[in-house]
Amino acid sequence: MSSPAQHHRITYIEFTATDIEQAKRFYSTVFGWSFQDWGPDYVSFHGAGIDGGFAKADAHGAPAKFAPLVVLYSADLKATEDAIAVAGGSIVAPTFEFPGGRRFHFADGVGNVLAVWSE
Repeated sequence: MSSPAQHHRITYIEFTATDIEQAKRFYSTVFGWSFQDWGPDYVSFHGAGIDGGFAKADAHGAPAKFAPLVVLYSADLKATEDAIAVAGGSIVAPTFEFPGGRRFHFADGVGNVLAVWSE
């Protein structure tokens, strides 16, 4: 990606699903989305106007675990993390690697948790 035009823009959204296969059937049938499996607990989707994915969730999880996760892109992950701290946010999931890049999750101090990713 590494595009200055995408820096700090929303580029991905993650939902949770108690049944990944059912989510795939529903969204492909109703909206025509296509999917790529990344193991039994994650699937990405395309064709929705913005790319995203579904992560496997426990059916008895807390409601907050079912909230969508908005993911922003950063050309400089460390600089964005530093800016979040300076602005009063906090890192709730430290930087980790995934196929295609790295990301961390942060709380904005007003009740929202988002993620930031980079290559």
